[in-house]
Amino acid sequence: MKIHSQHLCFGGTQYYCQHSSIATGTAMNFSVFLPYQARIQELPALYYLPSLNCTEETFMIKAGAQRIAAELGMILVSSDTSPRGLAFPSESDHRDLGVGAGFYLDATKEPWAKHYRMGSYINLELPTYIEKHFPACNKYRGIFGHSMGGHGALVTALRNPDRWHSVSAFAPICNPSQVPWGEKAFTNYLGDNQLHWQDWDASLLLAKSAYPGDILIDQGLDDEFLQRELRPDALEKAAVTSHRKLNLRRHLGYGHDYYFIQSFIDDHLQHHARQLQRSVKACVGR
Repeated sequence: MKIHSQHLCFGGTQYYCQHSSIATGTAMNFSVFLPYQARIQELPALYYLPSLNCTEETFMIKAGAQRIAAELGMILVSSDTSPRGLAFPSESDHRDLGVGAGFYLDATKEPWAKHYRMGSYINLELPTYIEKHFPACNKYRGIFGHSMGGHGALVTALRNPDRWHSVSAFAPICNPSQVPWGEKAFTNYLGDNQLHWQDWDASLLLAKSAYPGDILIDQGLDDEFLQRELRPDALEKAAVTSHRKLNLRRHLGYGHDYYFIQSFIDDHLQHHARQLQRSVKACVGR
């Protein structure tokens, strides 16, 4: 592991790091906030997935989450949004495909299939790495994200409910198989067979899911992408179909930005703390 930098923050330490990934076959950047409690005990970790063209730094710099995480005794981890440095043709030609736009899935179509395996990286490799190198409890973990990252958080938790014990999202892409961002990404990463898209669509997964926990979603009603790309109504209908616990909160005047995230970040961390409360007890006793 290479530590690029570290900073004292609310009595804890903010790290920006890099490691070699087996899943992507590249170096991957990530960030970790360790609250001061991590000096004496293992703590539950909450993983944040950033949105299109963001990096592992974006959330840690802009969201203002470290103060609450320090109060709650919770580790924060943020990933990057894709592999980087591959430089194969077309990888950097589009804002919503390739570099910065991995969509947190495992690509099956060339030239993406070998390296664009963000689904496996987020679900398995990154948590395993964090739990090995930092004082993170390996019994329980939570996940959340924004926009493309909200899609990734929902899909990761719904596909792997035994590994993810809390989930939430800010303005997620809820029904990617039916919107332009998702159609473009899925066609390029997964191919034209739309049956293969269903495994990476949160609304389709939730409609048949047995995910046991509460799901929190916050959505701004002045979000420029609300109708064209996000479609929270599809997720709401899926929750009714599967009788899952979805708390979808709509907010007048808020957009698709970090001012919106800052406004409700406290609620999300409190949501995860409640869902992961038993993990604190399990880890303290180890």
